[in-house]
Amino acid sequence: MRFPSLLSLLLVLFVSLPIFGQKTAKEKTDKQLTQKLQTLTKDFQGEVGIYVRHLKTGKTVAINADTLFPTASIIKVPIMVAMFDKIERNEIDPKTILRYRDSLYYAGEDIVGSFKDSSTVALSKIQMLSITTSDNTASLWLQQLAGTGTAINAWLEKNGFTYTRMNSRTPGRRPNWEKYGWGQTTPREMATLVTMIREGKAVSPAASERMYRNLGRIYFDSEALSQIPPFVHTASKSGAVNRSRSEVVLVNAPHGDYVFCIITKNQKDESWEYSNAGYALIRAVSKTLWQHFEPKSDWSPALGVEKY
Repeated sequence: MRFPSLLSLLLVLFVSLPIFGQKTAKEKTDKQLTQKLQTLTKDFQGEVGIYVRHLKTGKTVAINADTLFPTASIIKVPIMVAMFDKIERNEIDPKTILRYRDSLYYAGEDIVGSFKDSSTVALSKIQMLSITTSDNTASLWLQQLAGTGTAINAWLEKNGFTYTRMNSRTPGRRPNWEKYGWGQTTPREMATLVTMIREGKAVSPAASERMYRNLGRIYFDSEALSQIPPFVHTASKSGAVNRSRSEVVLVNAPHGDYVFCIITKNQKDESWEYSNAGYALIRAVSKTLWQHFEPKSDWSPALGVEKY
């Protein structure tokens, strides 16, 4: 019997490695794009952080990318990851049917918060609503089920996230909650987390695939997503509080995936209109990125689409 050589075995092992295990392109600053985005942000009345990376080429833009910002609702991405980690460790059945109680109610325009006491609902639907419609009652319920902010922060720390943390309802983090609210992050770290999910590296390949599908079903699509053709797949999450607007998006663009995260804080404009300065900046950045990475695209938003 002939045995394969060591070299043959190594070649087989290398060829069979999954794509998500391969290294991504080394980062290098995209000077042209950096200048474009700096021009967009220079007169903004507030603080802005932006991180952009083209996954295929490794070209990046980093403007205050490692500065701490409030997460607002984009903290729901780490909540989801921690929930799937608990499922992966067989600590909760993904097919679980939950029973809603009025004690879970969080004031606001939420679907879950409108449930009658003792209503039953699938865990997967609560997770869908947390991401798709950014349901706060659903998200706080998941935060509790995932093991509270303590467990969520433990996963983040274990997986190399130095700055992204859950603050609300988390022991020892009241000073951070007072400053940043529900959670805190940096544009680079939030973009990195969504990229991990895209590449199958968050929790497990199967969990990542399910989470990526969740992030591709977003109800609030009037800002960054509105500047990307509706026939191009995106995975995203947005957030907003009075003085902060944020969005993280991974675009499966024709000429290669790109990810970006933009977050503002200390905005002068606290309005909740379409014209809010933070919203306008997010749209402008997203438009600039699409045109930069897909220069031959002749797509633009339909005239009057903003009324919808």
